[in-house]
Amino acid sequence: MVLGDTLLDRDVEGLVNRLCPDSPVPVLDETVSVDRPGGAGLAAVFAAAQGADVALVTAVADDAGGARLGTLLAAAGVRLYALPLAGATPEKIRLRARGRVLLRHDRGGTSGAPGQPSDAVLRLIADASAVLVSDYGRGVAAHPVLRAALTATRAPVVWDPHPRGPGAVPGVHLATPNEPEARDLAKTPPGGSRLAVASRSAHALRRRWQARAVAVTLGGDGALLSHAGSTPLVVPAPPAEGDTCGAGDRFASTATLALARGALVSEAVQEAVAEASAYVAGGGVATALPAPVRAVAPAVVTGGGDRIGAAAAGEVVARVRAAGGTVVATGGCFDLLHAGHVATLQAARQLGDCLVVCLNSDASVAGLKGPERPVVPQGDRGRLLAALGCVDAVLIFDEATPEAALSWLRPDIWVKGGDYASGGGPETLPETEILARWGGHTVVVPYLDGRSTTDMIAAARAGRGSGGWPVDPAEAVAQVRSTAKGAR
Repeated sequence: MVLGDTLLDRDVEGLVNRLCPDSPVPVLDETVSVDRPGGAGLAAVFAAAQGADVALVTAVADDAGGARLGTLLAAAGVRLYALPLAGATPEKIRLRARGRVLLRHDRGGTSGAPGQPSDAVLRLIADASAVLVSDYGRGVAAHPVLRAALTATRAPVVWDPHPRGPGAVPGVHLATPNEPEARDLAKTPPGGSRLAVASRSAHALRRRWQARAVAVTLGGDGALLSHAGSTPLVVPAPPAEGDTCGAGDRFASTATLALARGALVSEAVQEAVAEASAYVAGGGVATALPAPVRAVAPAVVTGGGDRIGAAAAGEVVARVRAAGGTVVATGGCFDLLHAGHVATLQAARQLGDCLVVCLNSDASVAGLKGPERPVVPQGDRGRLLAALGCVDAVLIFDEATPEAALSWLRPDIWVKGGDYASGGGPETLPETEILARWGGHTVVVPYLDGRSTTDMIAAARAGRGSGGWPVDPAEAVAQVRSTAKGAR
């Protein structure tokens, strides 16, 4: 498992062919941009790409950036255990031209303190085969409950520190500061060679943190490992030039995986140096990011008003949580909105203080039900749902399941419509495991008998009415829209 602060990173690539007319600065014409998880999220993505079963414990805000992170992490195969986070998702935007960074733009400001971890998070720390603490100085690694759990775990713990963050908990197997971080954290006075300063810093941190070992990363020169005895081990790196962004995360995640397999600390550091060097030589994060993450499309944008989208859903959820209320969510395709849907939505809304509907996008519906679906496009389906008085917000998602949306929203109750009386129930739903990550619950409410979108479409195409519905699909859609217009 990986524990720490996650940021949303964006690389904006472009061309510079002119200066701005009103100021002597270059103008970047954007050609492509790529979003990715940063900080602890990037370390988790790297570990998952190397074949590990990875869970990430991090703090996520109720905003569009948090929703984007949830989608990217799900695409990487990382299970997200999100702690509540007041404020905005921190973002780092790098403006690049011809492989060089022109400017970095940070936004999101200072976040609030992360919320309390669930029992599932504490069990995760206790049961992990290895733990990487990827600290970016924003509060997750300083949480007292998490620190107590990290101190108690029997798993090897690797601590990647930050100058603005707390010290490592006592007894970590390996701490991995880079050269400037080690000098700053150890308050090492200047004097002597580079290796001598790194060695003094490593020894000081090992004593202060009661760590078994400290590896100071030296960039292209490898790493210096202080462990048993007074003589450090210097691990040289093969020659490598390129973008070093993320190299420290690659080093730490590789070392953690090696310790999980039972490697010695010295073996883990040697493997980490080799992997980080290969990462830089291979093009850095631009080429190392897994294909499923690179392929995640930008968030769906609709013209459905202020009740549709991640920003609208996050605002509703944040307001209800701040008031101590109960957040309820449900999901589905809602292709032809009918009385069965409305009954389910009304029943769901009565269980709490707001209802967020997770709506399958057109691409998601087509993947689940075939190329002839949906009948109604996502923009219209979203507007119809948002027009209902029992719906507070609509969040459209592209994946086959709402796992990413749920991991970000963290509803107290997830409502599923359907008849589970024969051999099933809430405990059999895949969403049940996801809700358990933050202590949420899954419930089932029955459909009204005889209401089915599939049956309605089949009846319309066969040229026969069903329950008073028009036989023409276009007329059926028009009648649904007309009915929903006055539903409030």
